Amino acid sequence: MSSLLGLQAYGSDEDMSGDEVNEPEKSSVDQETPQHLLPLPSNSLLSKRVEIAPVAIPTNNLDDRLHIDPLTKELSYNPRYDVLAAPVLGPELPNQSAFHKMKRNMLSGFAEAAHVSDFEFEKERRTFTSYGYAVDPSISSDPGEGLKMVGDTAAARKSDNVSVFESKKRYTTETKRKRDSNSDPTDIDGFKGPWAKYENEKTVMCPSEEEKIQLDEILAKRQKRGKQTDDKIEEEKTLLHLRTASDYQGRSFLHVPQDVGVNLKSDEPPAKCFMPKKLIHTWKGHNKGVSAIRWFPKSAHLLLSCSMDTKVKIWEVYNERRCIRTYMGHKQAVRDVSFDNDGKRFLSCGYDRYIKLWDTETGECISRFTNRKVPYCVKFHPDEDKQDLFVAGTSDKKIVCWDIRTGEIVQEYDRHLGAVNTITFVDENRRFVSTSDDKSLRVWEWDIPVDFKYIADPTMHSMPAVTQSPNKKWLACQSMDNKIVIFSSLDRFKLNRKKTFTGHMVAGYACNLDFSPDMSYLISGDADGRAYVWDWKTTKLYQKWKAHDDVCIGILWHPHETSKIATAGWDGLIKYWD
Repeated sequence: MSSLLGLQAYGSDEDMSGDEVNEPEKSSVDQETPQHLLPLPSNSLLSKRVEIAPVAIPTNNLDDRLHIDPLTKELSYNPRYDVLAAPVLGPELPNQSAFHKMKRNMLSGFAEAAHVSDFEFEKERRTFTSYGYAVDPSISSDPGEGLKMVGDTAAARKSDNVSVFESKKRYTTETKRKRDSNSDPTDIDGFKGPWAKYENEKTVMCPSEEEKIQLDEILAKRQKRGKQTDDKIEEEKTLLHLRTASDYQGRSFLHVPQDVGVNLKSDEPPAKCFMPKKLIHTWKGHNKGVSAIRWFPKSAHLLLSCSMDTKVKIWEVYNERRCIRTYMGHKQAVRDVSFDNDGKRFLSCGYDRYIKLWDTETGECISRFTNRKVPYCVKFHPDEDKQDLFVAGTSDKKIVCWDIRTGEIVQEYDRHLGAVNTITFVDENRRFVSTSDDKSLRVWEWDIPVDFKYIADPTMHSMPAVTQSPNKKWLACQSMDNKIVIFSSLDRFKLNRKKTFTGHMVAGYACNLDFSPDMSYLISGDADGRAYVWDWKTTKLYQKWKAHDDVCIGILWHPHETSKIATAGWDGLIKYWD
């Protein structure tokens, strides 16, 4: 209140500063009213009007329209057009380019909503996909302008702008052939009906003289190419790599050694087998990939190998591990080899379509057999009284049985639908199991050419390698879907679905597999050159290692050793692991 009184004193005139001021007499009401509620005197400075915002005259006309918020969804009155079309007012964002200031509802600009019927859109899309042209969607629908096409306009003009839902004019009266018809049924001799020929139609065509000469030359070449000339039989040779064929006691290399620390004549397998850990020897001698390896029967003191270099070799497994003898008699790659029961003879089959019987000790070729088909597998009958018979699976879907004494075919099993890959004797050699490229497994009674068991399933694949377990109860089959499947080799030949061994890659290759003598492990080769070891009971993959630089096609566990394995690969090497 004191400040207001100070302002009042300050607002008095300078002339009146020295004179006395005639104060009005205060009424009783004024004396009772508080000082700050009394009205200001007329000569007070505070009683004068102060213009805080003086009137400013604008230089341009003001926008007197009532602007509408762009986010408003509903209006309670009818605004004028100029109000609706008014620009959006408000502060602008600084540092914006013209591109960002532009109004748009998509990245490239503003697209106006337009209605196109689903049928029209689909018709033009299909027409463009099928014919390569469509109606230009950017033109107006004025019928005076006509249709403008985009895409292959030449094809559009040629087909008269037809769409996929409109039929094309395939024929015209000028291009359509005319029939020399006579449909008058009263003309008995000249009536042709619907069987009339076309005008200028030639029903018999004969080659000209020049065409006859060319055709005769082509036919002569085909006949010459189709003739099968009898190839000359390759002369059989053998090469002994030892100084003498016998030792100082007159024993040949077929004699089973007894000074190697293992009883090789024992019929009992090792009590406990172990996984191999290191490479102990490499046999080198083949120039190309090895196709198959086989132990010498019962003792396994020798190893027989056949290769794509057309040679068969036999190697020492113990002592110096030398190459003992090479057998040469095939013109093309050797596919399979098989010993007889005592190991004194063996069979070899090759892609030259010959099966040859060799004397193991002397290297002499005893006899040769052929039916002009490629044999894929060969095997002696295991019975002692049938050692003169052997079977071979061939490329013409047959299993052929030969008699060595006569050299003639005594039986044919021809129920397969593809080339036969393997033959395995089961059930005390009274039956045998065969697998084929027809993705089936067939079981045969010996000397009965009708399969009594046929196993095929849409999920099965071709099985080009089969091995029987040492206890004769199971068949392990290498399946082309990178699995090893197990079949029972007893009466029913049922698939054991609980035992499936996976983890390796063998698709396209006939990689062999084998069991450990005590049935603890299952081993297999691999297309990448690896060797795999699985536990037989749990099917768990225990070990794998790089064995060869190329496909590991053959693998065998020594029947008298606890942890010795022989592997063969397409790199031409045979390796011995322990």
